[in-house]
Amino acid sequence: MIGRYGPDQLYMACLIAAVILALLAAIFGWWVLRVLSYLFLIYALFRMLSRNVYKRRKENDRFLRYWWPVRTKITGFIRRIKSSKTHAFFKCPACKNRLRVPKGKGKIQITCPKCGERFVKKT
Repeated sequence: MIGRYGPDQLYMACLIAAVILALLAAIFGWWVLRVLSYLFLIYALFRMLSRNVYKRRKENDRFLRYWWPVRTKITGFIRRIKSSKTHAFFKCPACKNRLRVPKGKGKIQITCPKCGERFVKKT
């Protein structure tokens, strides 16, 4: 692997997409999904074994520019679900920042740490 680009986030995304498409092709029997899964797998291997490090890094940066906001929303949603038993979530009316406060405290005044806006909510 000396001089090769190696695995990165786009490689992993292509590999996961190939596995999911292969599973769907096995379930539904659609040959188009199987061909797509092979194409994703070939592209992932091509990227990993490529010697053009500059181009592969540029491709990965472009992928991460679009993937990062999606990933942030998914992880935030999962975090809110995990802590929904102990905390309530509110949006600041001024800056729309999402705030987490403990449940079961009754009516409390919440101060946004970002903009300093104060508002009253029942937890």
